[in-house]
Amino acid sequence: MSTQITTELIKELRDATGISVMQCKNALTEANGDMNKALAILKKTSSDIALKKADRSLNSGSILIKNEGGKAVIVTLLCETDFVSKNDDFTSLLEKLATKALTEGIEKMKESSKDMIDAIIQKTGENIQLGEILEIEGSILGSYLHNNKSAVVVSLEGGDIDLAKDIAMHVTAMKPEYITENDITEDIKKTMLEIFQKEVESINKPEDIKKKMLDGKIGTYFKEKTLLDQPFIKDGDKTIRQLLEGAKAKIKEIKRYSI
Repeated sequence: MSTQITTELIKELRDATGISVMQCKNALTEANGDMNKALAILKKTSSDIALKKADRSLNSGSILIKNEGGKAVIVTLLCETDFVSKNDDFTSLLEKLATKALTEGIEKMKESSKDMIDAIIQKTGENIQLGEILEIEGSILGSYLHNNKSAVVVSLEGGDIDLAKDIAMHVTAMKPEYITENDITEDIKKTMLEIFQKEVESINKPEDIKKKMLDGKIGTYFKEKTLLDQPFIKDGDKTIRQLLEGAKAKIKEIKRYSI
């Protein structure tokens, strides 16, 4: 016997899934009004739609940082357009995934993410996939998120959370390639030496002057790229090194990611 598909049934399914009225009506019709069967049909439909869209380019997305109890996670969710990256369903999904990653662990979050993501793919019509996921631990953690597109988390030994946040903001803005001089490999030094040598060779100056110019160019270049040697963005009279020394703090670890 056929069950009447009432407005109340459709609304109940829509409230439970967030999927369009027509899709809910079709699922209930196919399931002969059985709510559990309709939910299973929509789940399968979501998975099928996600599979068809899996090859479409991911040109946008959003990043979220969750920080609690000496642990922080950076979770990236990718989509096709900026419009969807600002969609309430998309941002709510990212919030749930980041909370799961923080409280249950990254691997468990990944295991349960597919059905959650597939449902939003069905609603938005876009390819959506998990992007980079990073985790960092420490007793003093500070983070900075810029426009949900760039995220930095800093772990300090010594200092306080406000200092860690300031350094995270600085890293977001200045994008240093190295934390200390020790991070600059010999291969990188050799490459930059060759590049600057070509610039200096064409200058009509004595060899000893050229050597000083070459050393100056290389030194300036790496200072600009090295975090500890950069002038602090909120106080140009201090370098990050001086800022840390004044607080008797050291950088333990930095995690960052940008879309």
